[in-house]
Amino acid sequence: MDLFMKCAIEEAEEGLQEGGIPIGAVLVRGGRIIGRGRNRRVQCNDPLLHAEIDCLRNVGRIRNYAGCTLYSTLMPCYFCAGAAVQFGIGKVVAGESANFPGAREFLESHGVEVLDLDLDICKTMMYAFIEAHPQLWYEDIGVL
Repeated sequence: MDLFMKCAIEEAEEGLQEGGIPIGAVLVRGGRIIGRGRNRRVQCNDPLLHAEIDCLRNVGRIRNYAGCTLYSTLMPCYFCAGAAVQFGIGKVVAGESANFPGAREFLESHGVEVLDLDLDICKTMMYAFIEAHPQLWYEDIGVL
């Protein structure tokens, strides 16, 4: 596992410690992290504050996202995938998609390269959270 995914996992773990949903993300350009974020929907009472969106907000305005890679511990949903497509992020690296398939086909259909690392640490963390907090998870993915 590379440093960038480890940093995304750290964000997820921090979110879990805060009482939130354990999903973390980092944005990388030129071999360095330019933004980090975590799902903070619960902590901030904000339905739009998914990990990838929090990460992009923390990056701030940059002129061009070409050459950026978005790392997320979970395959991005359609909302977050839409942001990646909108800003022209060329690559998404997901920690796993077993617990939630996300919007991989959508991303790929818009020319985004997608890599699913299928990491046990990401799958285990997400699975344990879903088992412990099913209502919160289903709210997060819009299934309630």
